[in-house]
Amino acid sequence: MYLVVRPSGAITFRYDYRLNSRRETLTLGQYGPADLSLARAREKLIDAKRAIQEGRSPAQEKQCAKRRIKQAQNFSEFGERWFLEARMADSTRSMRRAIYERDILPKFRNRLLTEISADDLRAICAKVKERGAPATAVHARDIVKLIFAFAILHGEKVANPGDEVGPASIATFVPKDHALSPSEIRILLGQLEHVSTLPTIRMLSGTRWISRTPSGRFRKSA
Repeated sequence: MYLVVRPSGAITFRYDYRLNSRRETLTLGQYGPADLSLARAREKLIDAKRAIQEGRSPAQEKQCAKRRIKQAQNFSEFGERWFLEARMADSTRSMRRAIYERDILPKFRNRLLTEISADDLRAICAKVKERGAPATAVHARDIVKLIFAFAILHGEKVANPGDEVGPASIATFVPKDHALSPSEIRILLGQLEHVSTLPTIRMLSGTRWISRTPSGRFRKSA
């Protein structure tokens, strides 16, 4: 490993090695407080030597990584592919598309997948929840998670931020069930006799609920 000092004053760590009877040079990084320290350069040197021992070219691997970054598709491109290829009902697609374009796309449109963190996703969900739409916030989380899962399935090596953001951390919902009382059921059955409906439903009008059992169910007789 050695240093190269450029006319501008920049100092760069480099490493020369031979692999398969071919000389190669690996640029480890630029020296400086905001860049690479000597200790970190030595760690990278150890990693490079390990790759060479395994028959891999660290210089070529670095170039491949740069090409992958340049060719990487951003979030919106994967989102469009997902909407095009994923199987879902038309109504579900329309609902998800509306949330995607209103709440997700403005923030993530041009970001690479590697630039989106779990905290970024939490911020979007929190903003949607603040406007009084907790269910939509959960849907937004699900959409982002599905798009990342689609990208990972197609070869992208990224972490899925949706895995770190659970639905319960966004909102919890209490069921709003209401049990009809015996008097309410009698009114319902009585009204069925005066509306147009299917014969199978009208047959219910002959049923009379008379009491509630200890288990909470209604006992009936025809």
